[in-house]
Amino acid sequence: MRILRLTSVVERKLLSARARHDAEAQRVAAHIVAEVRENGDAALARWTQQLDGVDLRQSGVWVSRREIAAARAQMSSDLRRAILHAARNVERVATKQLPRPWRVAVEPGVTISQIVRPIDSVGCYIPGGRFALISSLIMTAVPAKVAGVREIVAVCPKPNAELLAAADLLGVTKIARVGGAQAIAALAYGTARIPRVEKICGPGNRFVTAAKQIVSADCAIDLPAGPTEAIVLAAEGNARWVAADLLAQAEHAPDAGSFLVTTSVKFAGLVREEVLAQVRQLPSQNPAHQSIRKAGAILVAPSVRSACDFIDRFAPEHLSLAANHGSLLRRIHSAGTVFLGPWAAQPLGDYISGSNHVLPTAGWARCRGGLSAADFVKCISVQSIGQRGFRGLADDAQILARAESLAAHANAVEVRQRRTRQGKVR
Repeated sequence: MRILRLTSVVERKLLSARARHDAEAQRVAAHIVAEVRENGDAALARWTQQLDGVDLRQSGVWVSRREIAAARAQMSSDLRRAILHAARNVERVATKQLPRPWRVAVEPGVTISQIVRPIDSVGCYIPGGRFALISSLIMTAVPAKVAGVREIVAVCPKPNAELLAAADLLGVTKIARVGGAQAIAALAYGTARIPRVEKICGPGNRFVTAAKQIVSADCAIDLPAGPTEAIVLAAEGNARWVAADLLAQAEHAPDAGSFLVTTSVKFAGLVREEVLAQVRQLPSQNPAHQSIRKAGAILVAPSVRSACDFIDRFAPEHLSLAANHGSLLRRIHSAGTVFLGPWAAQPLGDYISGSNHVLPTAGWARCRGGLSAADFVKCISVQSIGQRGFRGLADDAQILARAESLAAHANAVEVRQRRTRQGKVR
């Protein structure tokens, strides 16, 4: 793992590398999305065979109820308990996140209220490269259910027995064996076999993330949640624990970016030694071997202030403040989620703490946070205006309409105003 001085040149290289990856992914994903949009199931099957090695003609697009029941029957009691534990915590947090109806009298005769309605249908993307991620199903399906979404469709290129059992446990019954940009296109535009949904949510690789952004002109998406990013900010502490957190995120994929930002050259060396020692204990095929060499680094900043400024510009998906410094937290303005203190191991957030692990990547944490129950509802404003309220608003509304040269706007108010002056209101 490289140790680099955090300079403006190093920062530019890190950010430009991220942008280059996004541009390449956009090009590839655009081609796949266009083909599926044009040719539907035929293109979906062709790309699924080519990219995931799954023959939909033999397996079928949809997982059968028999397969799901068989998977549920062989689920261990330990796994069942863990899934229910995680789902319970995610549900508790999602319930707090859900927007509430409200009503306010802004002036006499004028009342504005908010009603909250669930989105009708959502597609949950479940990554399934090396393993189907049960946790991503929990993080997407549970908030959707809390919000009251009527139809939840899950897609995963290679759903294993554990994922199928978890889906049954969570009440998700529609699971399609498709993934990648082709699955995103199918959910966004619909095919003969895959229904179009109102919104797509869930994390994925850079091609999935690019596809979500491409289809967002036609289908709502949650947020860009692509290749994992993690930063640990620490100048002291338990180097073994810090290294373990860095490797935990690095093993998501070869392009996962794990960084230690520190002001201590000594601590940088200690963490590097631990990373190298711990990665040797991982299986040779684990992506962490590649990602810590190519995508990760230890960055030595000249000051705490410069370290925090860099973090805000990078806007990482995960940020650990390992020393539990509330003062550091006050300096941070952009991060998908923050783990505070040495005991806040990042995998706890990935699985079970209750905070959602579908988080903004590629700098999107500068403008939004992670997935929440609020992403699955619509907040609809309702305007109740009586005759008294109309009289209080009418004159100034007409002044504003005429200032914008919108005569028909002014007239829609004036025709009512004439009736009120005549004492005739219908």
